[in-house]
Amino acid sequence: MDFFSLEFLSALLTIVFIDLILAGDNAIVIGMASRNLPKHLQKKAVILGTVGAVAIRAVATILVVYLLDIPWLLLAGGILLLWIAYNLLTSNDDHGDIRAGSTLGAAVRTIIIADAAMGLDNVIAVAGAAHGNYVLVILGLIISIPIVVWGSTLFIKLIGRFPWIVYLGSGVLAYTAAKMITHEQKIASFFDQSELVRWSFMMLVVILIIAAGLWTNMMRARRTAAGKSRETH
Repeated sequence: MDFFSLEFLSALLTIVFIDLILAGDNAIVIGMASRNLPKHLQKKAVILGTVGAVAIRAVATILVVYLLDIPWLLLAGGILLLWIAYNLLTSNDDHGDIRAGSTLGAAVRTIIIADAAMGLDNVIAVAGAAHGNYVLVILGLIISIPIVVWGSTLFIKLIGRFPWIVYLGSGVLAYTAAKMITHEQKIASFFDQSELVRWSFMMLVVILIIAAGLWTNMMRARRTAAGKSRETH
């Protein structure tokens, strides 16, 4: 893949955007793990913890990129990423079980362990978007480090102000998942017959995931409103 081709640059932008949209967990983990530290150690915990977490994530992503060459795993990864895209729209997890570290080492360890445990979504999404290109994986992660360290909290505020960003991110994840599925070698011949079929399938998947997220959120809001109405009576 040519480094300056539209295909390479669009894939790189997709990876960076995926890292951004999934950076909320990183910001929450970092904030909660380092909140008990003195101010002068908090920044060091953020940097050390993030670098350690990203290093583990880089190794895991490269491993997943390699494993996706095994028959049917690309399809399985795509289906799992569709669930992640849907869950991004509907999750209410507040990460209240993350303990704050009382020392720099404890905080850094908490950040790395918690990020590794929660980083499956990012690993699968980036591996799928990279399509076997290790350079894309490494470049995407290098660009994402400062975003995660300094920009993730700001991005959370942007999502709070502009909720549609989450739906855009979910759409990107769904598109990446659908692309993974169409590239599964066992069924690729079906999609290779017609670009119209391929693009129709990918657009249908994106629409279904976003519609499912919207419907779930509407039903949840309706149940919440009904519960509050019963409490007032």
